[in-house]
Amino acid sequence: MVVSSYASINFSSIWIPRCCLLLLLGSSVTVPDIYQPALCSLYAWLRHSSLFTSSTFETWWTVVVYAIIEVSYTYRFGHNPHLRLANCGKDGNTNTKPIPKMQRPKHRLVEGLTYIFPLLLLDLTLIKKYAGVSVQDMALSGNYDLSAVTKTIHGTFLAPTLHNFTLSSPLQTRRALPVESPISRELALQLMTSLFIYDMLFFFFHLTLHHPKFASIHSQHHNHREINPQITNQLDIVERLGLVLLANFSLNIIGAHVLTRTMFVLIFVWLLVDIHSGMDLPWGYDKILPQGWASGSKRHSMHHRVGNRYYEPFFNWWDDAYEWVCRRRVGGRVNVKLNESIDDEAAADPQRVNGLIDPE
Repeated sequence: MVVSSYASINFSSIWIPRCCLLLLLGSSVTVPDIYQPALCSLYAWLRHSSLFTSSTFETWWTVVVYAIIEVSYTYRFGHNPHLRLANCGKDGNTNTKPIPKMQRPKHRLVEGLTYIFPLLLLDLTLIKKYAGVSVQDMALSGNYDLSAVTKTIHGTFLAPTLHNFTLSSPLQTRRALPVESPISRELALQLMTSLFIYDMLFFFFHLTLHHPKFASIHSQHHNHREINPQITNQLDIVERLGLVLLANFSLNIIGAHVLTRTMFVLIFVWLLVDIHSGMDLPWGYDKILPQGWASGSKRHSMHHRVGNRYYEPFFNWWDDAYEWVCRRRVGGRVNVKLNESIDDEAAADPQRVNGLIDPE
């Protein structure tokens, strides 16, 4: 008998990354001075980089980060069958199901273009508005005359402003950045807060996508036989834009620093790929965080199997509250299989179409 990876985890080893995370967060918040010289040097270098000040930086940065993380997860998925959730039976044995059909990077050009094009269109036509940047600097980056600033441009991101298109400046190519670097306390608190906000917003957005009226939008993401890392970006263009806009809103609404946004992409993309990995990894973030806090790959894999529970991407609180409400609905339409385990679902009919809409 081959013991499943989850059962064989030495839980004492989880305390290594857990303690490192606690130490990093704790010191960032309580003694930010120890990180400030490094942060100031890093941000000064970035701020004077033509690449970092480009209006398209965040789009290309996201693409590069996603390519690195997703490819590494896909390689591990293909070369470690014992980690795949589909191969982990509830009796502790490891099955040997064939690897699902996946595409090589060179065959995913259309997928990449459908992601990049609408974002580049926004990057090259709208003025970037970040906290800590004066309206005057925003205006200059958008090719506006400073005498018309108060009448034409509002500093809030909630009021989008088009670039002032002229022959000498046909596109929005530059973004105005804050002068000062953030402190580590600001970075840590903004990262955590933005992730919590996104997690909440996407829960409701995701729940809406599972309504029959929007099934055609979300069905592409559930069109697979076994969840794997490449499913992360298998999205309809409407859903993909919704995901990106919600992430941007989560950062903008709290006035996140530009450097926070750059670091957010790293964590955000890693979490998205991790929950779609289809693997039970020893150091999964759901194991590092306190038990019951995080959804992780197993919980999200169940969502892709049944489709009528576990809508929250990263954490559990909104899902738990939703199920608590559902338990108390008498004669309601929502059907939540509260007593069904992930292993029960793994043993279900393999020909069953992945869940998308509440079957009731």
